[in-house]
Amino acid sequence: MINSSQFTPKYFLFIGFPDLEALYPWFIFPFYSTYLVALVGNSLILTVIKKNISLHQPVYLFLAMLTFAEFGVSASTLPTVLGIFFEACLLQMFFIHSFSITESGVLLALSVEHFVAIYNPLRYTTILTLPRIARTGAALGLKSVMLMFPLPFLLKHLPFCGHNTLSHSYCLHSDLIQLPCGDSRPNSILGLCIITSTFGLDSLFIVDSYLLILYTVLAIASGEGWQKALNTCVSHICAVFVYYVPMISVALVHRFMKHAAPAVHLLLDNVYLLVPSVLNPVIYSVKTKQI
Repeated sequence: MINSSQFTPKYFLFIGFPDLEALYPWFIFPFYSTYLVALVGNSLILTVIKKNISLHQPVYLFLAMLTFAEFGVSASTLPTVLGIFFEACLLQMFFIHSFSITESGVLLALSVEHFVAIYNPLRYTTILTLPRIARTGAALGLKSVMLMFPLPFLLKHLPFCGHNTLSHSYCLHSDLIQLPCGDSRPNSILGLCIITSTFGLDSLFIVDSYLLILYTVLAIASGEGWQKALNTCVSHICAVFVYYVPMISVALVHRFMKHAAPAVHLLLDNVYLLVPSVLNPVIYSVKTKQI
């Protein structure tokens, strides 16, 4: 199993939930149901938006991008979290992080869309044209691919010395860089730069967008205008919380609860990737009458 010349494992092993092996049969149904809801829910939203021409508007096109990214995250994690052997660990890492970065970027794009709709509704369609939206989506996807592209190759050229056991249910960069016996500092530095320039800046600009939205709404004289403006943002605010709260929770637990049971870390990691894909289709279906 080990390439003696490169000390690189051919396979990566996943420890799953340690000391809970006897309960694995009970985990199958919840995980299967969660993935089924995520994949079917996001597929239905994509289908509805594609087939309904009246939904070919900026907000719904951005929603379609968000749904596609969430579908990609769920599909990328599915092979390993359900116990299906997956050799291309580096490829899985690439797709998980690429789709996650895209998802964060689309949430930022949606916050800008909401600001334009509230601040300058008369120029909404002239500012957010279909070609401009298409270019935005292409730029977000290209950015994600370009940022993640070097990481698998940097990892591939590191000596692993036979270490091939991962502590998660799928391949994450933060987990993989713990395995090499060589110098992985370039990977760590690049990974930190990617996180800062994507999730960090995206969340900062989302907050800025909502501060501008709040400032604009406070200038509206009528209470009905306030309600209409704020109702425009409810679904997106929920989506932002559903995306960033689990992410921040995972970071805090890893930082301040390092000695917590491994099962706790694993459960939170799975929640972080699965919860947005499951809840966002529900949120947008309930709050958006057209869908």
